[in-house]
Amino acid sequence: MAKKYRIGVIEGDGIGPEIVSATLHILNHLPLDLEYIKIEAGYTYYKKSGRGIEEDFIDKVKELDAILKGPLYTPPGAIEFKSVNVLIRRELDLYANIRPFKSYRGISLRNFNIVIVRENLEDVYVGIEGEYNRTAIALRIISERETERVAEYAFKYAEDHGFKKVTVVHKANILKISDGLFRDVFFRVAKRYPNIVADEIIVDTAAYTIVKNPEKIQVLVTPNLYGDILADLLAGMVGSLGLCGSAQIGESIGVFEPVHGVAFDIAGKGIANPIGEILSAKMMLEYLGHKHGDQRLILYAKKIDEAINIVIEEKKLLTPDLGGSFKTMDIANTIIDIIKSS
Repeated sequence: MAKKYRIGVIEGDGIGPEIVSATLHILNHLPLDLEYIKIEAGYTYYKKSGRGIEEDFIDKVKELDAILKGPLYTPPGAIEFKSVNVLIRRELDLYANIRPFKSYRGISLRNFNIVIVRENLEDVYVGIEGEYNRTAIALRIISERETERVAEYAFKYAEDHGFKKVTVVHKANILKISDGLFRDVFFRVAKRYPNIVADEIIVDTAAYTIVKNPEKIQVLVTPNLYGDILADLLAGMVGSLGLCGSAQIGESIGVFEPVHGVAFDIAGKGIANPIGEILSAKMMLEYLGHKHGDQRLILYAKKIDEAINIVIEEKKLLTPDLGGSFKTMDIANTIIDIIKSS
């Protein structure tokens, strides 16, 4: 008997409810046993309830297989409102941030298929800062444990998805202890995967190579800060943040979301690009499929990916962020039609 998967759904703020709704519309047309459990969270929920996330969030998560979420807003300067994204990341121990970037003919600047696997809990993002005598100091943390977890996931991801090379990004020529540790642990983990090439690249060289020769890169493993910066560079190479999905992976659960923001200026107009959210759902199906050995989920993840390619490259159904005039649900409905006819 096929397993039923319990999916937590966080609609998010701004355009979040629209793109999440479009994505669920697609998933509901697939012959998969998915059950959705709504989770209230975000700035919109905070304004109604005084809480950033519902009180029984952790109890709900214990019963879930994955979480699909829209973008969440953190207002600048609002000291009383803590980032829900950070809260979820910490509470669920989401140690690896996975961001695939695949080019689209006629949209992207070059031809490539690159995945960033970014350490998600440490580096300067621990947020420990101080000031003394008008000198600002930020603490950077790189630990053996977190580096090993993210490197292990990167090699396993490469193995599961058919990549032949994994590259560690660092600045160990200057930061010999912190980046040196990240580099050393990476190569130690690499010995467990003799069929995958392990190499290295300095972070500034990585940025140059992404622009000039992206075909040379497959999977990049990075400390938190470098991955954050290189991910936006790659999104620009793809052609739009709206074309990029992501996953945050923990030991027991994964959270899947687009990389873009809430876009309040177009919220409610039905013109938001849903591709990033739909790709995130595709990643969710892949994650569950590999985790549970469910080839049916992997098959439909592939069908979603192929349908997206057809929508963008062949049918040219582009939303306004890509210079087109199609609406959110135009994209979703066309993807459904393509999958049904495949």
